[in-house]
Amino acid sequence: MKKIVLIALLFVVAVAEMNAQTYEYKIVTSIESVVPMGLGRSRIISEDEDKNYQDFTTERSEESKKQNKSKRGDAKVDNFEETKLVNFYSAAGINFQNVASNDALISSKINTMISEGWDLAFVTSAVESDGGKGDGKGIFITRFIFKKLK
Repeated sequence: MKKIVLIALLFVVAVAEMNAQTYEYKIVTSIESVVPMGLGRSRIISEDEDKNYQDFTTERSEESKKQNKSKRGDAKVDNFEETKLVNFYSAAGINFQNVASNDALISSKINTMISEGWDLAFVTSAVESDGGKGDGKGIFITRFIFKKLK
């Protein structure tokens, strides 16, 4: 009976320890231009510098109308990795070789992150597409959110 109680206690402690693990997260963003004839800029961006959001946050309520006095320039990181991608469009329209080239570069980045101990936790994407004649602007943005144990 004592052995069963001891095993159960060790199991509970192990489960509690697993739940207490904390993760750190890293976001890698790909921005792919939807601008014809190579006029846009497409990149993979990854920050190499930590920022604390609390340094740029003010809580507001009915009682407190305090405004955020932090400077935007202070929120910018100076150290980041920038990988060139090719644009989706050429003069003739969608360039499928460019899509495959970007896939190869993004896959390489993901595989490198995984080999460094990161797990791909979430992926989210959005598009701001060409608004029609005369617009000529648009991007396809994807955020890859990685996590690993601290």
